[in-house]
Amino acid sequence: MTNQPQIDEPLFPSFLKLRGRSVLLVGGGAVAVAKHASLVTAGARVTVVAPAIDERLRQPGTTLVERGFEPADLDGAWFVVAAATPEVNQRVAAAAEERHLFVNAVDDVSAASAYAGGVVRRGPITVAVSTGGGAPALAGLLREALDAVLPADLERWLTTARALRPEWRAGGVPMEARRPLLLEALNRLYQERA
Repeated sequence: MTNQPQIDEPLFPSFLKLRGRSVLLVGGGAVAVAKHASLVTAGARVTVVAPAIDERLRQPGTTLVERGFEPADLDGAWFVVAAATPEVNQRVAAAAEERHLFVNAVDDVSAASAYAGGVVRRGPITVAVSTGGGAPALAGLLREALDAVLPADLERWLTTARALRPEWRAGGVPMEARRPLLLEALNRLYQERA
């Protein structure tokens, strides 16, 4: 793969809107089950392709294809998750590359063109950290650390920021002045509590 990122290659962080979009999940084991849950949470229309499929993947709204991967399985997909053997993941990556599709190959850096980060969610706020596929365990530890230090009421921060944004836009408040104003507003949240 000529376009596959190397571990030390800078990555472009991004969050995907998958609601209502087709995602192909290649693999039917425990790793696929974990990935399936996050794809369903994101609202993706998931098709699972694998010769053997874990019972936990047999859910309403998920299409199951019980056979080995074929390149045509990628037709119509917006995103691909390869959670199979390294050999199958490489086949998926090669076929996806031809179709200009990004592949998250679970724990298989050489077959991945996209990495899923360690994720912390607080309502609609999502914070993710990546090690470029080089150290998933470290990404997990960093995720746990972020989870421990981020406030439980982070959603209130978002509510405050959303409420102030239209006011600032209408008032022509420049972007560089908004952060200090937001920090003041967030500090008031905690002062009101005390």
